[in-house]
Amino acid sequence: MDTPAEVSVVIPTRNRPDLLTRAVRSVLAQTVPELEVVVVIDGPDEVTTKALAEIGDPRVRTVPLAEKGGAPNARNMGVQAASAPWVALLDDDDEWLPQKLAVQLALATHADVPRPIVATRLLNRTPRAEFVMPRRLPAEGEHLSEYFTVRKGLFHGEGFIQTSTILAPTELLREVPFTVGLRRQQELDWTLRAIRAEGTGLVMADEALVIWHQDEDRERISLQMPYESQLAWLRASRELFTPRAYAAFTLSVLSSMAAPTRSLTVFRELLTEARGHGRPGAVDCLTHLQIWALPPHVRHVLRDKVLGRR
Repeated sequence: MDTPAEVSVVIPTRNRPDLLTRAVRSVLAQTVPELEVVVVIDGPDEVTTKALAEIGDPRVRTVPLAEKGGAPNARNMGVQAASAPWVALLDDDDEWLPQKLAVQLALATHADVPRPIVATRLLNRTPRAEFVMPRRLPAEGEHLSEYFTVRKGLFHGEGFIQTSTILAPTELLREVPFTVGLRRQQELDWTLRAIRAEGTGLVMADEALVIWHQDEDRERISLQMPYESQLAWLRASRELFTPRAYAAFTLSVLSSMAAPTRSLTVFRELLTEARGHGRPGAVDCLTHLQIWALPPHVRHVLRDKVLGRR
């Protein structure tokens, strides 16, 4: 590459060449041409290597890993291999709109902190509906743990951050790596830890510049429900949350993961956790109740109708 890259785009992947190709092409279509695409292949995968070679763009390079280590580890390896001052993260099953990086770099230039984390809204595309998330941006002075977790209504999506929306300084991502082994809430965990570093702050673009494909008929980590491991992570990360946010996360996110157990003991355990270490509000308790009372498909349909989603 003759011109140094301004942004390194890190994409972890394994055995999904068709989805990866779509993601990579959305990066190459960006209006910011000074970029490189660092695809981290998470374990032996000849089919993906061949698919990337067929794209035939010198801005795409691969970091093959000898064995599978999970997405957080693959992202960290990609950040280490990045050559640009900025890193943008992209999951292999998502895609960007063409102006995504240009909007983020402009916001970064005018940010009032030296090391801004720049995220965007996204278009959440599912078989049932298509809608923009988050529904609102952080309020001035709002603690980010509360922005991401506390609901004003019964349905999620008011405050939100997703991996494929994040642009951050490369040195910050090296200073604060992703937590290897964490299966869920990887971007929430990283963001809440990263904003504690010196000179950082979150900047959100108002536009929806990422398409988040949630194809519910295919396997994905985000549809698995390891509530016990998530509860262990939450307890170990208590310092990242305000009491209000701790309770809200327990009675919404963890509740959703645990509800398929249909265990009254687990229902009470989460309520006790929220009350013992957090400060739940009325909406949190109502959320917990409706998650356990209504089957997931009923909640999804009701949520889409209430929020006017098409």
